[in-house]
Amino acid sequence: MVKSFSQGKAGQRQASHRRASRKTRRPRVKRPRSTAETERRILDAADAVFVRAGTAGARTLEIAKEAGVNPALLHYYFRTKERLAEAVFRRAAGQLLPAVVRILASDATLEDKVEQVVQVELKFLSKAPYLPGYILSELAHHPDRAPQLIAAVTGEVPVALGTQVRTVLAKQIDARVRDRTMHPISPDQFAVNLLALCVFPFAARPLFMALFGIDQKGFEQFIDRRRKELAPFFLRALRP
Repeated sequence: MVKSFSQGKAGQRQASHRRASRKTRRPRVKRPRSTAETERRILDAADAVFVRAGTAGARTLEIAKEAGVNPALLHYYFRTKERLAEAVFRRAAGQLLPAVVRILASDATLEDKVEQVVQVELKFLSKAPYLPGYILSELAHHPDRAPQLIAAVTGEVPVALGTQVRTVLAKQIDARVRDRTMHPISPDQFAVNLLALCVFPFAARPLFMALFGIDQKGFEQFIDRRRKELAPFFLRALRP
């Protein structure tokens, strides 16, 4: 009887403990269905947070919340915020840089190259207007990442890639100069001038909006006009 009574009391305590555990147990974090999906969600969230706040102002808890994952899971995949920032940085540049390089190194005419670069740059940056400022800030603080970034997103050695672009542009520009249909200009200056005219309005977007007294919608209208006006403006400046 003593043994039976003790066993009964123990069973009651165990049952009570299970009921209390069910009441206080935290809901499980829903895990993504695959590793690739998990990484994509974290990178998407980190991209959104880094673009808004930069790597210095971003917090891993905010990124985890944006991704809908447990902070421990974020740490498992990327270990540190710095490694996560590098992954986001490479992905962001990889969405734009290869396309621009392909255009400049192609056999298309100079007129077509200018038009294509303008359209690709402005279309992409309109969807991510904070991106140029973010990338410039990261390169300013981590200039050593530039060669690694170019190699990672293009699969080419940076110096070799630059030589390829310069060689193609130089040949086309020299032909136009000989025909007296274009002012002399180095291929480096040609490429930098074109890219700067596309990127700078986004990099200095808050300044322009304050200076011209426009809101986000006004800035979008400004970029829409620029899509039509920039290529002709650039090409006119090169003609004798």
